[in-house]
This record gives sequence, structure tokens and C-alpha cells, in this order.
Amino acid sequence: MDHSALLTDAFDRIQETVHSVLADLPADGLTFRVDANANTIAWLVWHLTRVQDDHVAGVAGTEQVWTSGGWVERFGLPFPVAAIGYGHSADEVARVQSGAGLLREYHDAVHDRTVDYVQSIGADGLDRIVDENWDPPVTLGVRLVSVVSDDLQHAGQAAFVRGIYERR
Repeated sequence: MDHSALLTDAFDRIQETVHSVLADLPADGLTFRVDANANTIAWLVWHLTRVQDDHVAGVAGTEQVWTSGGWVERFGLPFPVAAIGYGHSADEVARVQSGAGLLREYHDAVHDRTVDYVQSIGADGLDRIVDENWDPPVTLGVRLVSVVSDDLQHAGQAAFVRGIYERR
């Protein structure tokens, strides 16, 4: 398996988990909170998709799907355009009130852009330095693995919240 196929498989697994979490989930499931400070499924899916969109666009040198595809307007969230959810308070988490269809469509658009990008990377491209603010500097390969790791963790959290929601 080559690196492009491996990365595509990883991002496909994130998409499969997102689809599974959102499938047939009622609106109150999207905003269910385990406690007053917990993240909701809507916020988790929005956030993991925003992180992927932001980070992949950054290394690809492209505009984010969030802005280029009109998603920022479709979601209508009360955050700055560049917000990805990092450091959001419990009140900000609660402000992500989106339907499952919108979340899935945005995620799919970001997934498609991500897969197109990872399939365009040559083997030597993964060693390209993309962030010199760290010691050691971050390579493209490390950045993409970081996105996969973060997204899988949040997708798993969303699946966990759905499980609690369904058992209550």
C-alpha cells in the first residue's frame, strides 16, 4: 500500500464514523450533553471537520472549503470566520446548532478535498516542512497524521456521546 492509499483509508475511516454517528440521529441527539460542560455531537463533528478543513487547506495552499463552498454562510454560526472550535467554552459549544444533513454534507465536501489532496502528494512530499514553529519542525506527513489522530478522537467521542444519548 502506498502512502496516498494509506492516508485515504485513514480519512475514509473518519468519514465512516461521522456518517455512523449522524445516521438517523434526532435533533435533540445532536445537542445532547452528558453534563453542562460537555461537548455535543453537533459541535464535535463541526469541530473535527473544521480542523481537517483548516489544516489540509493550510498545507495544500488552498482556500478552506468552509469559505470557498459557502459553508460559513450556510451554518450561520456566531463565530469569526476562521474559528475552528479550539478553546471554545461550554456556551460556544452550545451555539453549534446544525442539522445532521448539513454537518454530513460539509464533512463530505472537506473529505473529498482532503482525499484529492493526499492523492496528489508524491512520496517525497511527506518530508516537506510545513511548520517551523516547533522543534523539530513539522513535516507534511506529521501534520496529516496529527489531523487523522485528532479527528478520530473527536469522532470516537461523538460515537460515545451518541451511545449515552441512546441509553438514557
